[in-house]
Amino acid sequence: MRAWVVRAPGRLDQVELPVPTPAADELLVRVRTCGVCRTDLHVRDGDLPPHRSPVVPGHEAVGEVVATGPDAVGHPVGSRVGVPWLRHTCGTCRSCRRGQENLCPNSRYTGWDADGGYAEYLTVPAAYAYDLPDGYSDVELAPLLCAGIIGYRALRRADLPPGGRLGIYGFGGSAHLTAQVAISEGATVHVLTRSPAARELALELGATSAAGARDEPPEPLDSAILFAPVGDLVPVALTALDSGGTLSVAGIYLSPIPPLDYQRHLFRERTLRSVTANTREDGRAFLAAAAEHRIRTAVTPYPFDEADRALDDLAADRVNGAAVLTMPAGR
Repeated sequence: MRAWVVRAPGRLDQVELPVPTPAADELLVRVRTCGVCRTDLHVRDGDLPPHRSPVVPGHEAVGEVVATGPDAVGHPVGSRVGVPWLRHTCGTCRSCRRGQENLCPNSRYTGWDADGGYAEYLTVPAAYAYDLPDGYSDVELAPLLCAGIIGYRALRRADLPPGGRLGIYGFGGSAHLTAQVAISEGATVHVLTRSPAARELALELGATSAAGARDEPPEPLDSAILFAPVGDLVPVALTALDSGGTLSVAGIYLSPIPPLDYQRHLFRERTLRSVTANTREDGRAFLAAAAEHRIRTAVTPYPFDEADRALDDLAADRVNGAAVLTMPAGR
């Protein structure tokens, strides 16, 4: 099969690999589409330490089950499934036992610890694959599997009150999905991002306002989510919060945060929270919301053979919405 691999920081090479064999509890999936996530960029560029080398990146894969291990249940051959970031948790540690499997110290991830979706085939433990909502194409579904799920967890971590005022900093693949969930739940959404095209998209999707990343929103915020991996924006977003507000930082990687001033940024019970991966329940809840409220996925498709260009465009902020790799028909 054809696949893209990261062997060294900064390089993505296309190679031929054997089609993988599913383990007893795994599915073999023929990939139809795979989203291009900023985490893939961090894997390629070495911002995240290598867990496997070489590794096939990609963790927003949509495909067809073509074989199953003898112990794999719930996803028969021929079914359409989603393959997400979270691939394994131990189920026995303190975090797993209290429903926080996203904090499991033995967790493993698709496209980092195991080969992912920048390939014609991949394997996934059946217990970590998702059933997918009807009414969406394969291209539309791919970004939901990480961008959507992580954004959903970030929204919940932001403690947005009913009918509250939400600020979103950065407006790429995850943010444009999260904004729609918040709006469907009755929130007022203010988007703050450096990209003029992203600001235009935000208004099209129902945001009340859209301005530059360092601009002041038109009203104090009850909650904010930082999607841009820019630590300099943490004090900017904290300053924009009303008393008692919460800032949720959604990225797996963030550049250094400058010193915070207690009185200006944190006093009056403002809260700063990180987001670490997601639980499977987050994924199921988000996909259920996507089934109930049709979410528009702003997608830029790239042929599979142009995965390197897709990552370069993502790094240069040339992607509006989410980039998705598509397999040629008949493969």
